[in-house]
Amino acid sequence: MLNVNNLHVSYGQSEALHGLTFTAHKNETVAIMGRNGMGKTTLFKSLIGVLPLKSGTIDVDGNDISKDESYQRVAKGVAYVPQGRMIFPTLTVEENIQTGLENARHKQIPDEIYALFPVLFEMRKRKGGNLSGGQQQQLAIARALVTNPKVLLLDEPTEGIQPSIIKDIAKALNEIRKMREITIVVSEQVLSFAMEVADRLFVIEGGQLVHESTRADTDTARIKQFLSV
Repeated sequence: MLNVNNLHVSYGQSEALHGLTFTAHKNETVAIMGRNGMGKTTLFKSLIGVLPLKSGTIDVDGNDISKDESYQRVAKGVAYVPQGRMIFPTLTVEENIQTGLENARHKQIPDEIYALFPVLFEMRKRKGGNLSGGQQQQLAIARALVTNPKVLLLDEPTEGIQPSIIKDIAKALNEIRKMREITIVVSEQVLSFAMEVADRLFVIEGGQLVHESTRADTDTARIKQFLSV
């Protein structure tokens, strides 16, 4: 479903990603683990088209999206939940979700979205800025999901969120995947969360993928070494 091949991305003269290659299958969740500054957010911004590629290709469901603008990538099935959530604080919960329906034929928020995140239904008339961090994260995921994506990209979804809500988000992601059979790629530093949602784990270090394992074969002590400073 997602095929990333030999990705090189630069900031000016300095190269940040050095030839990343990985795949993520339909109905699979992949976690990209790594410390801050190792290239996770750069990778995600290049996948959604916020950062241009120096070279390499990105395919979604057999379509090359490498040169597409962000909105074209969304139309071809990629949804992105950025680090820091980036919801609209002055819009209500309902209005925030509706921004994801901008190009949809039906502007009605599907019931399944509120079924996944009941707290959003209770707070649908409340301003996004008045929600807790965990609720805002659920809102950002809901907004991405209404675009009906084939591939859902989540950049550091657990950052700054209390442990009980992290468990809720893990449960919701597993539900979403079962329900929609979509591909989920999540960047993460919390190993317990990655182990709860991901079928395969990669580690990124210095702009390169340095480790890959299935969840069953993951040596958690080894991954923790990569994550510790």
